[in-house]
Amino acid sequence: MADPKGFLTTPKQLAERRPVDVRLRDWNEVYVERSLLPIITKQAGRCMDCGIPFCHNGCPLGNLIPEWNDLAYRDDFVGAIERLHATNNFPEFTGRLCPAPCESACVLGINQDAVTIKNVEVTIIDKAWDRGGVTPQVPERLSGKTVAVVGSGPAGLAAAQQLTRAGHTVVVYERADRIGGLLRYGIPEFKMEKRHINRRIEQMRAEGTRFRTGVHVGEDITGQQLRERFDAVVVAAGATTARDLPVPGRELKGIHQAMEYLPLANKVQEGDFVESPISAKGKHVVVIGGGDTGADCVGTAHRQGAASVTQLEIMPRPGEERPGHQPWPTMPMTYKVTSAHEEGGERIYSVNTTRFTGDEDGNVQELHLVEVEFKDGRFEPVPGTERSIPAQLVTLAMGFTGTDVKNGLVEQLGADLDARGNIARDGRFATNVDGVYVCGDAGRGQSLIVWAIAEGRSAAAAVDKYLGGKTPLPAPIRPTDRPLVV
Repeated sequence: MADPKGFLTTPKQLAERRPVDVRLRDWNEVYVERSLLPIITKQAGRCMDCGIPFCHNGCPLGNLIPEWNDLAYRDDFVGAIERLHATNNFPEFTGRLCPAPCESACVLGINQDAVTIKNVEVTIIDKAWDRGGVTPQVPERLSGKTVAVVGSGPAGLAAAQQLTRAGHTVVVYERADRIGGLLRYGIPEFKMEKRHINRRIEQMRAEGTRFRTGVHVGEDITGQQLRERFDAVVVAAGATTARDLPVPGRELKGIHQAMEYLPLANKVQEGDFVESPISAKGKHVVVIGGGDTGADCVGTAHRQGAASVTQLEIMPRPGEERPGHQPWPTMPMTYKVTSAHEEGGERIYSVNTTRFTGDEDGNVQELHLVEVEFKDGRFEPVPGTERSIPAQLVTLAMGFTGTDVKNGLVEQLGADLDARGNIARDGRFATNVDGVYVCGDAGRGQSLIVWAIAEGRSAAAAVDKYLGGKTPLPAPIRPTDRPLVV
């Protein structure tokens, strides 16, 4: 414990965000670059080095948080990145994108502001990149075994990197034109610039991982062909089947799934388009869904020059404080103001969309809604609360219902599905098909990036043991584990 009084003498201080009127003019990350450097050692010193570090339980990766907090406080960032990389392949991703269940589980958070674990984490890895401390880890010898990884999101990349470092020849298949999955085409640039993905991909290539983009597994190459060509297959295809909204007027033009809208904005930043084919410029935008994906749509619409942005949520507005039925160290549902919400727009809670109406050309013009209240296990409309709001672009950000490879690849492999429509697996991440494993959202359902990476690492250990009889690779979780949330 570097500073025994740090949690008493040092107030919580977060990374500084750029002014709204400045950041809306570009797509760069919202935080002031390197604003953490002058404050981070003292913030790391707020860690109490608890006898029982519940932050370990909050993080499915099992990050050694008190250890690298202590090292960061002592300005030993070489030691800190070694401890951080011991459990997390991609801390620059989690340090920017994870909602930090570790902070919800921080012991200091019982009666004070929790340690800013994410801020310390991202500073450690950014310093490591700046100082050349992130280098390829090439295996000393090759095993002669081959593994196919389907999907290049965080679960697939983590599995691929672990298996490559174990000496196996790994090929990652991605149906998009670039590697990264939803990290690439779901997360807006203002939340994480894609240069962070690019340099990790270069590291992985230097280690020996092979990447094949533009390959739709299940169509361009079948599941049977994968099984014939490779000694093992890891399915990490995500859960990208979006939940739809079957109400009158859904067929009108201008109503899109979030994952139709967001990737195009990212492709503009990649240089593929001058302007997005689905743009909010000058339009009244309505985002249906109050989660992180909805917030991403809000921030994207602001940067595209929307006339107005309204976000709808069927649930009531969360409270500011931790609810009594979600006690520490669970991750509570509380009211959050993301960077996108700081930038403007309106949020409306406890409402349900009843229909859309459009103009004579079939373009959506209005969204009709009604207030709802939860009764007898369902949302019931409140009589007399019907109204309409202008809507010329609508994005549906209501979550996902499962993996969309189940109508092709899963059948070709002969894999079973569980009761929730995900690919079924046992305690070793193995499907019912010999040599075929599944990790990430494809097996778990929609979840957090830390769970994806943890599952990728754990599945890699299972595959390595399957191929060689034993494994030195760490396996932080089992599929039966569940995140500590309500």
